[in-house]
Formats: sequence, C-alpha cells, structure tokens
Amino acid sequence: MESFAGAVGDVPALLALAVEAGRTWPRPGEGRTAVLWELLASVAATDVAAARVLEPHLDAVAILAQAGQAFPAVHPRPDGAAEAAWGVFAAEAPNARLEARSGSTGIVLNGIKPWCSLAGRLDCAVITAHTDDGGRAAFAVSLRHPGVACEEPEWIARGLREIPSGSVRFDQVPATPVGDTGWYHSRPGFAWGGMGVAACWLGGAVGVARDFRAGLLAGADNGREPDQLALAALGEVDRTIAAALQYLAGTAARIDDGTLGADGSQSTWSEAQRVRGTAAAAVERVLHLVGSHRGPGPLAFDEPYAKRMADLALYVRQHHGARDDAQLGRLALKGDCPW
Repeated sequence: MESFAGAVGDVPALLALAVEAGRTWPRPGEGRTAVLWELLASVAATDVAAARVLEPHLDAVAILAQAGQAFPAVHPRPDGAAEAAWGVFAAEAPNARLEARSGSTGIVLNGIKPWCSLAGRLDCAVITAHTDDGGRAAFAVSLRHPGVACEEPEWIARGLREIPSGSVRFDQVPATPVGDTGWYHSRPGFAWGGMGVAACWLGGAVGVARDFRAGLLAGADNGREPDQLALAALGEVDRTIAAALQYLAGTAARIDDGTLGADGSQSTWSEAQRVRGTAAAAVERVLHLVGSHRGPGPLAFDEPYAKRMADLALYVRQHHGARDDAQLGRLALKGDCPW
C-alpha cells in the first residue's frame, strides 16, 4: 500500500496506479474475491479518496471482462487502450437523460449523464443509457471524443475534494454496446461491484478506528490513560468492524464457491443489499463513536484524520439508507431472505 500512500491527493498518480492494478489484481467472481476486497479495503484504510479513484477503474475492467469485451474499440481510441483510465457512470437524475440511438454508422449517445466523477481526467467509461426499446444498456465510450463536454462542477463538498462529480453532455458520441439491454443491471457482477464499494467503506472505517486507537495510545504515553468510556467506545468500534468484515469475507467465499443464490432462497442482489446496509451502518456507527470521543481538536488540526472523516462521511452516502432497506424489505417479503 506504500505506493497509494505516496500518491494521496495526486489524482494522475492514483489513476496510473489504478490502471496498473487493473492489469494484475483479482476480479470479483473469479476465485479470489476476498483478496480483491481486502486490497480495496486496505487502500481505503490508507486514504478513502484513493480507493474512490481506484474502485471505478477496477469495476470497469471487471464489467468488460464479464461481457467478454476486454478494452473494446472506442473512437477516438486512446493510445494503448490497456493503459487507459476507465470510469463507470450509471447514475440517473430527474433532470438528466442519456439516450442511445442506432444510426447508419452505429450507435451514438446524446444527452446528459449526471454524477460522472473525474470525467475530465479519464480516458474512457462504461456508461448506461436509455435504449430504443425502452430499456437501459451499457456502452463503452471514449471521453476524448469532441462530442463529449465535461462540466466543471462547483464542488463545495469538504469530503472527496480531489474527486469532483459533475454532469457530462454527449452529442453524437459513438458507443460500443457492452452486453444487451438489461444485461448491465441483471448480471451477478452488478451486485458484486456494489459489495466491492462496501469493502471500501469498511476500509475507511478501519482507518478511522486506527486513528482513534493511535490517539488513545498517544494520550497514554503523555500520562492521559483512557477512561472506561473511551475504552468502551474502542471496544464497540472493534466488534462493529470485525462483524462487518467477517460478513463481507463470508459473502466473498460464497460468491467464489458458487453457493450464493444457488438454492434459490436468496438472490445475489438481496445479499448485496445486506452487505451494503451492514457496512454502511458499521461506518456510521464508527464515525459517530470516534467523532464524539475524539472531539473537535483532531478535526480542526489533524489533516489526515479530518480528511478521512470527511471523505468517508460523503462516500458512504452512496448507500441510500432507509430507501435501500425498504428495497431489501420488499425482497424479504417475497421470501428472498436467508431466514
């Protein structure tokens, strides 16, 4: 993890490391999912924003592999497509719509895609768009095409400062299909990718916990032994993180041995919602416990700690809280549950 630690805050360097990792790191569902998630968590424990740069490129590489289209042709094709930095843009918003239409020269994209993190720094992306048949599908595009206009967002967030997310406008941009209509969301890899993000969240919580422990040890070295309340908070942080990490590891093992969803009692997506909800709840609890016990001083004067807290608080908001739980409840009501 030393290379990622040395590149903190340097987005081009982090993207170069992401491209390198995309060539050598495991992909989910291929037998070493736990190793992949452990690596993602380890990067996030070092720096949350570094994991936020890394994870989408690895996800794009996995998506293309799942579609059997490793680095498909895009126009204009970057020099050395295997060296290109990729993103994944699949968000939707009420005031933005991206459409894919077939023409005499192939498929082209027109419209606006919201929440495109680092679009101006990336070479290519796997992006979802609405199709002629009323569904949605994924496409590979070059972000260097002249028809691509990346917004410079007014990114006022204190977290993930180096990773602004804005809208991208597409005007007659050629696109290569990645799977058929509906494939992107229905494939098992969609759930696997969502759980990989949860691994990043938990890694960030591990970093926060280490900050807490280090602060208590430093205080003890200076004659301020932690009281029972501080020790109780550290104990709760420990068991909260341990339980979530064990659940994640168990799910990774079930993905790789083929037992997840095999008996029909629960789907891969319902398990992804459990993993993500469990991880998000663990992160929220750790942020609360550590933040309340460390107080305002480190937030004001300890740059790595303050950055980690702000980055993680924003990143975990990719979980939609009660709305995601409601979706999981709907699945449980239908019997899609392990109990």
